[in-house]
Amino acid sequence: MYAIIKTGGKQYKVTEGDTIYVELLGANEGDKYTFEEVLAVSGDDGLKVGDPYVKGATVTADVVGNVKGKKIHVLRYKAKKNEKKKIGHRQPYTKVTISAINA
Repeated sequence: MYAIIKTGGKQYKVTEGDTIYVELLGANEGDKYTFEEVLAVSGDDGLKVGDPYVKGATVTADVVGNVKGKKIHVLRYKAKKNEKKKIGHRQPYTKVTISAINA
């Protein structure tokens, strides 16, 4: 059984027991989080596709923790102006483990 969920402007295909990194949710470590926006659910009775979401379907996940991604470096440079600026960015993520798919 798998489900396709939408969170943070992205779509994820998940099954029970999967650990994924999603955009920062604002939940603390050890909390339970419920994804309401389920686009499709596949099970024993076939595939259910929502319009746009499957009614009554939710995905429950355990929040493992809030982490940061790899650092990226950005260099701003303007030619002939003696202007350079180096900045970095680390994207915050929430690590979740899928515990149940309710359809």
